[in-house]
Amino acid sequence: MKTVYVCQSCGYSTGRWVGKCIACDNWDTVVEEIAVKTGKRSISAPILIKTLSGSEIITPSRFLIGVEELDRVFGGGIVQGASILIGGEPGIGKSTLLLRIAANVVQLSSFECLYVSGEESLEQVSLRAKRLKINEPKIKLLSTVSLTDVVATIKENKSIKFLVIDSIQTMYDSRITSAPGTVTQVRTCAHELTILAKQYGISLLIVGHITKDGQIAGPKTLEHMVDTVLYFEGENSNQYRILRTIKNRFGPANEIGVFEMSEAGLVPVDNPSSLFLMAHDREVVGSAVFAGIEGSRPILMEVQALIAGTNMATPRRAVVGWDINRLAMIIAVLNARCKMFLHDKEVYLNIAGGLKIQEPSADLAVAASLISSVVNLPLPTSSIICGEVALSGEIRNVSHADLRLKEAQKLGFKKAIMPKNGNYSSHDIEIIKLSHVRELREVFNYN
Repeated sequence: MKTVYVCQSCGYSTGRWVGKCIACDNWDTVVEEIAVKTGKRSISAPILIKTLSGSEIITPSRFLIGVEELDRVFGGGIVQGASILIGGEPGIGKSTLLLRIAANVVQLSSFECLYVSGEESLEQVSLRAKRLKINEPKIKLLSTVSLTDVVATIKENKSIKFLVIDSIQTMYDSRITSAPGTVTQVRTCAHELTILAKQYGISLLIVGHITKDGQIAGPKTLEHMVDTVLYFEGENSNQYRILRTIKNRFGPANEIGVFEMSEAGLVPVDNPSSLFLMAHDREVVGSAVFAGIEGSRPILMEVQALIAGTNMATPRRAVVGWDINRLAMIIAVLNARCKMFLHDKEVYLNIAGGLKIQEPSADLAVAASLISSVVNLPLPTSSIICGEVALSGEIRNVSHADLRLKEAQKLGFKKAIMPKNGNYSSHDIEIIKLSHVRELREVFNYN
């Protein structure tokens, strides 16, 4: 037997123990494991190759879940044989979501689902199913942490075409001496399960724990192995949940589905923009409505800013839902191009509703909310704003501008503050075109 030392954070292996991983710089993450010896490789017969355009390659089928929000996130349904990884905070509702997906899938199809729980007993899973009012005989339950048991069950029951593993961190391969949840165990079990899914045409859903940094626990190769990676986001104190696509080999990434957690489980939200906005018929200082794009759907979000004085030598910068480095850039642009000095002020920025904005098109909305808080004047009533701000202060065009305007018009907005060089179709909405960030002062009638 050969001993290796593997980092449980990044998967780096070395022949001797070290206190600090030299790959990811994390302390006390290197543990001892026994390397699995592989047998001698035998020479196999040539494998039949197929042409890309040939008729012998069968396109895998895609089946719907029956919930529009879920089908959108999965890119139009779940592909047969696909492996899907879902991560999220503890208690966010991952098991509830998977049980609902399994129930919907078997109701709309003729095959069976195997729900493997390594964290809960069969009685606990059954109790959750009763709470969700799920009584589907085609959902089979298995409480085990052994990979061998799962593989044997799948091979014995050919009617199972949908497999749920809750969770991958509890599974273990008896051929490996390390404990469940270690990098080697997670990587090996995930690899064996994905091969099993491809071989038998089984759609595989895997639950993955996340670290304190919000990343899925285990090696990064886990996300590379699977076809789709989803993150279930939200606060435990908030009833709303967001299912976000990070990676999808069979559809667009960055799609989101919005759900409300109720006593009956997760309820899809058809119009998420209305959830993240306060009444826009009154003027509010330090608030701007941003017309964003999440995947292929437009969502209006409220950007809130507060500027406060401080006696501290280093003013505080607090951000929720946006990149703090991008906020620092916008503050620097306002300082250099608009002569709006915030170096001695505390800046607080919040994206209402618990959403997280990643696209740079929110720059102009952030700048507008900051200026509004400084001059103590609100933006025009019933207006939305979007645009990317360059370091020169120029405002750049945004993608899917007409889609953003259409969503704003549908929700009753009358004005849109947009980049000047954009091409906009005719809308029943007044477009205020800006070319430089300093022109925001004119919007506030402040010079």
